[in-house]
Formats: sequence, structure tokens, C-alpha cells
Amino acid sequence: FYWFFYFYIVIIKKIAQYIGDVMEDSKDKVQENLLASGVDLISYLMRFEWDMAKYPIKQPLKNIAEALTKQITQIETDLKSRAEVYNNIKGNLQNLEKRTVGNLLTRTLADIVHKEDFVLNSEYLITLVVVVPKSNYTQWQKTYESLSDMVVPRSTKLIAEDAEGGLFTVTLFRKVMDDFKAKARENRFIVREFYFDERELKCEKEEMMKLASDKKQQYGPLLRWLKVNFSEAFVAWIHIKALRVFVESVLRYGLPVNFQAMLLQPNKKSSKRLRDVLNAVFKHLDEVAAASIMDAGMDIPGLQLSNQEYYPYVYFKIDLSLLEYS
Repeated sequence: FYWFFYFYIVIIKKIAQYIGDVMEDSKDKVQENLLASGVDLISYLMRFEWDMAKYPIKQPLKNIAEALTKQITQIETDLKSRAEVYNNIKGNLQNLEKRTVGNLLTRTLADIVHKEDFVLNSEYLITLVVVVPKSNYTQWQKTYESLSDMVVPRSTKLIAEDAEGGLFTVTLFRKVMDDFKAKARENRFIVREFYFDERELKCEKEEMMKLASDKKQQYGPLLRWLKVNFSEAFVAWIHIKALRVFVESVLRYGLPVNFQAMLLQPNKKSSKRLRDVLNAVFKHLDEVAAASIMDAGMDIPGLQLSNQEYYPYVYFKIDLSLLEYS
């Protein structure tokens, strides 16, 4: 049962975390989407009833445990496949979007340049784009024609600016292109490796639009699936908890079954007081365990739990803080 518990809580946390990842700008609303059977988690726990339809109690405990594990395993498998599809779309879109930000040295020029800014389909001429620092605008205008031979006079044009500089076009003969680039670099003018290709730029824009559309289409169904399966996984986890209480009670106290399970939610200030009262009331059930509580250095033979976790009564903690998203 310990392995069941660990497996379940890992999957539930994964789903809760992924809901936050998917919601992105609405992360402050993640917690209100973590529901079980349509209600908040505390309310579900307070009203918990065994689901007889899903897990008939007349079948062996092994079958019930296997059914629960099969359910959570299927949720994990589906989560991986759905997350992979969505993450690929989101990642590819983010990569393209990153290229639209940044300075003029690094960002894509697809949404900046226009066909009329370039000399196209010429055997001899080519138009280059050059990033010029703002402080060097005057120097550029005075010197660009003389940086190399065969630069077309008055061919420069400012087509875009950012906080650091401007993007200028300049037209020259192809055979002096390398010489022009070298001389420009010496003067702190950076020629970008960019050649206008209308079809390529159109494909880039269309790809971004398609990815944005695909992400939007995936978002709604994925979020609904996550919310439904968070609920399913949480409900299954609490059933495993109930099963653990039953099995541990039988192992400790034997048959016939005669115990009462309760859910207690003390505040922090009263936790120690509640523990003291419970130990006093139920110490007769397990004198060794009760005595060991008084000795922090004593281990109970045969148990893998520390003595702080073992009490005369059966106790399992449900820590909902594990599912809090921040």
C-alpha cells in the first residue's frame, strides 16, 4: 500500500502542476480548478463515501487494489501522450515567438521588411540590411557610399528602429558584398545575414498562425481532461487511503472487524493536544506503541516507520498541501 500511495500522489501532483503550466497567465486560478467530484478537496473528504459502483466491496481486496492501480496507470499514460502533443505545439510556438522579440541584431525580420525595400531578381545588384547604433546614424549616412566600391548612391533607407539602433537597407553590386561587410564591421555597422525571400517569410508567418491556432484548439479539451482526471485520480487516492485504514486495522487488531474510521482536521495549535488525547484514549490497544511514543529513540521491531508515525491507533495523514500550486 505504501507503493500505491506514493504512485498516486506523484500522478496527482503531476496533473495539478500541469494544470498550472497549461493555464499560464491564469495560474492564480489553478487551486479553484483542483476539485474532486465537483467540490473542493476538503468538502469531498468530509463527505467521503465508498463508491460501490466503481469498486464493489464484495470482490477481493486484491481485485479492488488492482482496479485502482489500473485506473491511475491509464491516467498516467494518457497524461504523457496528451502533454507531449501540447508541449510540442507550445514549444514550437514559443521558439517562433522568441524570434519576434529582442533587438534588431537577433530578431526575425519577417514582420519588419517589405518587398519594396529590396532590389530583387537582379544578376548584379543586391540589397543588404545593416544594423546601425543610434549614435552612429550620422556617420552611416556620411560613409556608407564609400565603404566599398560599387555602392549605389543614395540607396540607404531606415526601415525599423528599436531602443539601441536602426535597421538600414543599402544596395550594392554583388561582387563587392564581402568587402562591404568587412568595412562595415570595422565601423561598427553590422550587416545581417538576411536575403529577402517572400515565400519563406510567408511560410514563417503562416507557421506561427497555425501553431497559435493549434494551441488554442488543444487548450480547452486538454484543460477539461486534466480537471476530470485530477478528480478521478484524487478520488482513487482517497479510496486507497480508506483501503489502507481497513487493511491496517485488520492486521493490527484481527477479526472480526470492529473499528470506526474518522477524519480529523485540527488546526496547528491544537494538533499536539489532539495527539495527546488520542494516545491517552487508545493506549490500551497497543501498550508497546503507547510506551514507545514517550521514548523518541526507540524503534518498533518489524516496522519501517519511525516511532513518531506509529500510534496505538491506526493513523494515516492526508496532506493536501502537497497539491497546492504556487
